[in-house]
Amino acid sequence: MLTNPTIETLKTLKLYGILEALEEQQRTPSVQSLSFEERIALLIDRERHYRDNQRRTRLLRGARLKVAEASIEDINYKAARGLDKRQIAQLATGEWIRRAQNLLITGATGSGKTWIACALAQQTCRQGHSVLYFRVPRLIEELRIAHGDGSYIRFLKTLSRAALIVLDDWGLTALCVQDRADLLEILDDRVDTGSTLIASQLPVDTWHGYLGEPTLADAILDRLVHHSHRIELKVPGESMRKVRGSADPGASPRPDGR
Repeated sequence: MLTNPTIETLKTLKLYGILEALEEQQRTPSVQSLSFEERIALLIDRERHYRDNQRRTRLLRGARLKVAEASIEDINYKAARGLDKRQIAQLATGEWIRRAQNLLITGATGSGKTWIACALAQQTCRQGHSVLYFRVPRLIEELRIAHGDGSYIRFLKTLSRAALIVLDDWGLTALCVQDRADLLEILDDRVDTGSTLIASQLPVDTWHGYLGEPTLADAILDRLVHHSHRIELKVPGESMRKVRGSADPGASPRPDGR
């Protein structure tokens, strides 16, 4: 029987996994036949699992994904979108994150770009890496506010520390000179240190024109496009948002249909 001092000590040390495992062992008579070393190993393993789960929960909460329920397991390969199952399986290993590579997902409205981006981002969190999700229009607004209130450098540091940042709706918002410069700063901080996932309606070969100013456009695309993976989605017979009643949750698009 655990004594109150022992319980309080475990709580003070934040060893909640061990506490749960000890209480469980006391309720399981068969555990008493195990050796001391075997029981200790079970306690340590439970603590490790508890901390891993807590970390994943914090990472997923901090990511602020647009489609929090999206997952690799539920991606719909039946719709004729040009998805390569082998490529998704390779991306799911997280090797591209460990190598600080980028991923560019393009396709028309309704092709499921955001859903797939969020599924890969969730997988990244599950593997213990930090993620931040932004719609580009919202990110631009936050950057402008940061310039005004003096938090710009701190905001850049927050972005640079994330293993993956997801920039959704790339190409929807007109950019001014300062916006382009800010994007360059963000991407430059991530060269060889972090991954960036872009989801856009615009084909990659039109991004230079979208960015406008040739010098900054060259610099931004140099940091994005080289050493990047690409997924080019096609819209199936009908928009993915029209098949959200499918039994496969991977067919469900983001709430606003993009």
